[in-house]
Amino acid sequence: MANANLNISVIEKRMLKQTEAADYTGLPVKHFKATCPVQPVEMRPGTILWDKRDLDKWIDAMKEGAEMATQDAILGKL
Repeated sequence: MANANLNISVIEKRMLKQTEAADYTGLPVKHFKATCPVQPVEMRPGTILWDKRDLDKWIDAMKEGAEMATQDAILGKL
């Protein structure tokens, strides 16, 4: 019996279209458009893309803000 190897290389995209960026953040497109402060990049005329790293920074900043709000609430109860 013959053995076969299959080498597949997957390159993860860094730049996302608006629908992909909304999916990446877990938001509906309508909500993403209204709330996302991340500025897209025009890679070429008519091609607007969002950088995953910038989206990650935005999400991380929101998490840190929520963490601080929780700590403030705890301190406020003391």
